[in-house]
Amino acid sequence: MRIDVITIFPEYLAPLELSLIGKARRDGLVDLRIHQLRDFTHDRHRTVDDTPLGGGAGMVMKPEPWAEAFAAVLAEGRSALGEHASPLVIFPNPAGEPFAQATAQDWSARPWLVFACGRYEGIDERVYEHLADAGIEVALASLGDYVLNGGEVAVLAITEAVVRLVPGVVGNAASLVEESHSDGLLEYPLYTRPAAWTGPDGTVREVPEVLLSGNHARIAAWRAEQSLARTAERRPDLIACREGAQQHGAGDAPDTAVSA
Repeated sequence: MRIDVITIFPEYLAPLELSLIGKARRDGLVDLRIHQLRDFTHDRHRTVDDTPLGGGAGMVMKPEPWAEAFAAVLAEGRSALGEHASPLVIFPNPAGEPFAQATAQDWSARPWLVFACGRYEGIDERVYEHLADAGIEVALASLGDYVLNGGEVAVLAITEAVVRLVPGVVGNAASLVEESHSDGLLEYPLYTRPAAWTGPDGTVREVPEVLLSGNHARIAAWRAEQSLARTAERRPDLIACREGAQQHGAGDAPDTAVSA
């Protein structure tokens, strides 16, 4: 997988050198490149923003540096991946589609992702139009219903969620199967040794007996039950969505789409 990130704060992406993502880069599983947007400006101050037309607070990122940056990144990527290669360009944006585990799974199968980190009030709308007219697939992704100062934090989160699903990145691939959201439910409670733990307050806390039974069928049933109960308690919206999807799959649901 190739990942390009365009930003005015390359240093913000330094954590991508750490942990499993950094190891994936060093092992050649992911080719991740960071590009400074200001390198595509031509004035003394390396300006990437201007006041919003029509008035209003804040600043808007100019289209010219973005267009040049995308042209350079596309040329560089195609020289490595082939002249017909085309990336998915992702703009972290609170007005975008919610980013979810299913999104991460989809994007982990893509050979080339380009992240565009907006700042200030956002990016000139014509940048999106320019990419669409050039036949480039564009996605706006939101981490949640809140606003950040820029796209870099979202890129860190999305990149980790996506890259860990790339084959070979996580040593034990089986650990990805039962995680929260992998099947629409939250993960069951987890325990490790010692089986009986005396906490700082002197309380002895024991793990559920079923986990010590050695009966894999009982353990699997207990985990499924706990997963369902935890989801119903913490995220009842996921239960409703799951039930709606199951009804729709059985042909019993109305023709309207199930919303998440």
